[in-house]
Amino acid sequence: MSHHEVHRVHRVGWLRAAVLGANDGIVSTASLIIGVAAAHAAHADILLAGVAGLVAGAMSMAAGEYVSVSSQADTEKADLALEQASLDEDPEGEQEELASIYVNRGLKPELAIEVARQLMAHDALEAHARDEIGISTVTSARPVQAAVFSAGTFTLGAALPLVVAWFVPTGQLIVSIACLSLVFLALLGGLAARAGGASSLIGAVRVTFWGAAAMALTAVVGNLFGVVA
Repeated sequence: MSHHEVHRVHRVGWLRAAVLGANDGIVSTASLIIGVAAAHAAHADILLAGVAGLVAGAMSMAAGEYVSVSSQADTEKADLALEQASLDEDPEGEQEELASIYVNRGLKPELAIEVARQLMAHDALEAHARDEIGISTVTSARPVQAAVFSAGTFTLGAALPLVVAWFVPTGQLIVSIACLSLVFLALLGGLAARAGGASSLIGAVRVTFWGAAAMALTAVVGNLFGVVA
């Protein structure tokens, strides 16, 4: 029987963006609604603020993820170009450098030299990118993927407290949004941790804690600076 393992590292790029988007969508929109409600705003104004927060937040997440991950991609491209230039100018020296990396990892010098020679004969840049720089196809930056997942999950996350606000009367709005948003956050944290191979309980607790803190602080600010007509 062949030994087969299911690894999760290939999920890092989209999972990080998805969890960040959904978490931010729930927390920011719920906090915004609670803050506006605590300022004694009308129900229509609360919903308007929530919708505005959803649209603005989704666009902000998409733009922010694209720009930040593009910066990472630019750095990776620059490092690869530098490494390719070094390979063109001094292939022997680069082979010795690669072999020394393998020696430090535990290979005997003779074997390390042979491994470096064969890997460079197959794809020199890929070998140096992976073992010298730490860049691989699995974890390389993907700006468009990050932007799409982040904006999409932000929209879904923000829609949850917004739908609750639509159906719940103003007098019960703050308690309902806070409680249900914490439930949404706990589910999100648990699912995200499970997808990443971590403890669902720990994931749920840490997401719920910070979400509760954000909503509580926003409610305090809204209550302090709210004006009753």
